[in-house]
Order: sequence, then C-alpha cells, then structure tokens
Amino acid sequence: MKFPGKRKSKHYFPVNARDPLLQPAQAESETARSYVVGIDQTLVDIEAKVDDDFIRRYGLSVGHSLVIEDDVADAMYQELMSGNLITHQFAGGTIGNTLHNYSVLADDRSVLLGVMCNNVQIGGYAYRYLCNTSSRTDLNYLQGVDGAIGRCFTLIGEHGERTFAISPGQMNQLKPESIPEAVIAGASALVLTAYLVRCKPGEPMPEATMQAIAYAKKHEVPVVLTLGTKYVISDNPEGWREFLREHVSILAMNEEEAEALTGQSDPLLASDMALEWVDLVLCTAGPNGLYMAGYTEESSRRQTQHPLLPGAIAEFNLYEFSRAMRRQHCETPFRIYSHIAPYMGGPEKIMNTNGAGDGALSAVLHDIAANGYHRNNVPNSSKHARSFLTYSSLAQVCKYANRVSYQVLNQHSPRLTRGLPEREDSLEEAYWER
Repeated sequence: MKFPGKRKSKHYFPVNARDPLLQPAQAESETARSYVVGIDQTLVDIEAKVDDDFIRRYGLSVGHSLVIEDDVADAMYQELMSGNLITHQFAGGTIGNTLHNYSVLADDRSVLLGVMCNNVQIGGYAYRYLCNTSSRTDLNYLQGVDGAIGRCFTLIGEHGERTFAISPGQMNQLKPESIPEAVIAGASALVLTAYLVRCKPGEPMPEATMQAIAYAKKHEVPVVLTLGTKYVISDNPEGWREFLREHVSILAMNEEEAEALTGQSDPLLASDMALEWVDLVLCTAGPNGLYMAGYTEESSRRQTQHPLLPGAIAEFNLYEFSRAMRRQHCETPFRIYSHIAPYMGGPEKIMNTNGAGDGALSAVLHDIAANGYHRNNVPNSSKHARSFLTYSSLAQVCKYANRVSYQVLNQHSPRLTRGLPEREDSLEEAYWER
C-alpha cells in the first residue's frame, strides 16, 4: 500500500521494517491488507471517425445520443473494425474507472464485480477492457455472460460533430448469487453508482446491488455512492435522499447533481445538507475546485493553519485539519468542511472532462483504505485512538483528490496510466519539509 498525500518516503508507513515496539514483527498476511470493492456496468468507450453516410445507414441522429440494439451494435462494430476507423477503445464505467485509478495510486488490490464476455476475442472491445484495467484490480469475481458487455460509441463526423450510440448489451445481468459476501466483509469500502439501481424491469443488477449493500451493512463496511448525472437524480430527488439515509455512508457528486439532489446551487450548502443523510461528502465544482464535508468528534477537532475562507457558512474551513469519522462513531458529532481551488489553476488545455470526479473519488478511497491498512498493522498507534474514517485530515484529502482530478483532466483517457510523481516539479522544496 502506497500512502497518500504530501509525504516524503521517510514518512511512509514502514511496511517491511515495522517498529517491534508497536507490534511484534510478523509476515504480512492477506487479513492485514486493505482493499476496496465495487460494482459496475462493465462497458467500453469506442471512438471512431466516420462519414455522414455511416451515421444515416445506422439510423442515428447527428449530435445526439441514442440507445441501439445489440445486433445493430455488432454490425456497427464489425464495420468500424474492418474499415480501421476506430481511433480509441477505452475501458469505461464510473466504478471501473474509480477502482482502476485507486489501484494505480495505491499500487494495491481492488475488486471489481460485474459481468464479462465468456468468449473474449483478441483485439476486440472486451479484450481492450481487460487490457486497460490495472493488473492490481482483481477481476476474478466477474460473472461470465454469453453476449456483449456495454459499448458506448462516440462517432466523430466529417465536420467534427459527435454522435453517440449506446448498446447496454449484458452489462445489467449481474446476479445476486454472484456477489461474494466474504469479499465485501473484508473491504474498506463498497463503491456503487446510482445507475445500478435504474435498470429495465427483469434485469437482476438492482437486486445484486441491494444484496451487496446488505452484506456491507452486516459487516459495517462503508457504502460509497457516486450519483451519475443530474438527470438520474432530478427524476426523484426525495427517493434518492431516502436511499442515501438508509444505505449510504459516503457520497460523491458534482455541483449539478448536488443541486438536483438538494435544491441548493451553492456546493457548500448542498454538501452541508447532504450531511443530514450521509457521513462524508465529496462535491466537485468544475472551475471552482472541490468541496468536502464530514463529521468528526468535537473533542478531537483541529483548527486549520490555512487562511479562513468566506462562504455561505462563515469561516467554514476553520476545522479542516480534523480527520473525518462516521457519525455513528462520534459521541458529539461536529461538522467539518474544506475547499480547494483547482490545482495550478487547472490544466492549460482540458483534454477530457469524463472521469475527473471518478479520479477525485479514487483519491478519497485511497486515503480511507490507507487508514484501514495502518489500523490493521499498527492497531495501538495514536492515530487510531478513535474510529477515524480517513488517514489524513479533511484538508489533506481535499488536496490529494484535487491533484488526481487534475491529472485526469490533463489526459485523453479517464484512467490513470501511472501514479502521481513523488515530488512535484511545480512546488518549492519548503513544501515537502512542513
């Protein structure tokens, strides 16, 4: 487990040379490790350059998004492959992206639950999905299906217009019996997306998702939910509030989803309102950076050394140096908030907005899993005097999430190809000595 945040190597937890005064030296066992598990609609993003005749022949509408049947998707894919028209094939899916990025950052295990084609053709979309997923992401629990996984086609026309065609395939056919209780029981977090419980009648994915949530609640594993899009939430905001209150510990959203959920256009007020239902909130706000909100034990709160920030909640970041806790573990719960502006003012040229929020969430998950890893290996450390949820302060988690989000915005793929640099060239030496 690589540890997150602003730390020189000497500050990393000494995995191979533990202090015998803290814990008797022992071989690192699987039970002492930390990982996260997630469920996703496995899909591949396919980008191709086509002419206008191609768009017409497949009954698509230029500049719009349409759902297509599997046989149409198969024919389209074969024509794109034979004509050498495909420019990119990326493994996609909100949770798949998040788990991949987590494993790249932590250099450690994550577990993906979902479906995969029983027959994988070399060079095909399912093959690309497997190739573009970190080798540290455990795919051994995927359920095999006879048919295609999801495919999302981005077709770039002669004049640069983007037309989208989506084929769900078998991505919602994950069955409840394919959810391994033992894997969820040992995880630091269960990561889900709102899309999983919105499927066609008869598809088993919602039931499988609720089975996973039941296992997580049974074993006191935090449930993490990312909202998807504002359109999913705006259909039934009250229903989603109840879902959060009943099942979710950690909420990830952007400012548009936050407004659809809470009615608040201010991301800070929306995050504060969401604390009525969950324990920790991550809200990305585009060019305004990102916000986090959570709970800590009042007697354990720590004041910031950063300038106090104005906002709808006066000096809201006063206690951002506190570590987050689940509300149920606090004797006297106290709300804490933090905000950070885009790293380096944001990229000079944004290559890709798809996946920036997933990148930020992967950093939060890394910090949570690092806390579990440290607690397992050094249980009597002063860092675990209380049942903290994160390893770092809220301000530090914000900084880390912000940096990962920048990295994703700066590249074409929503998935990281390598971890963050140990030292940032843009930062002065003094930064690392604090």
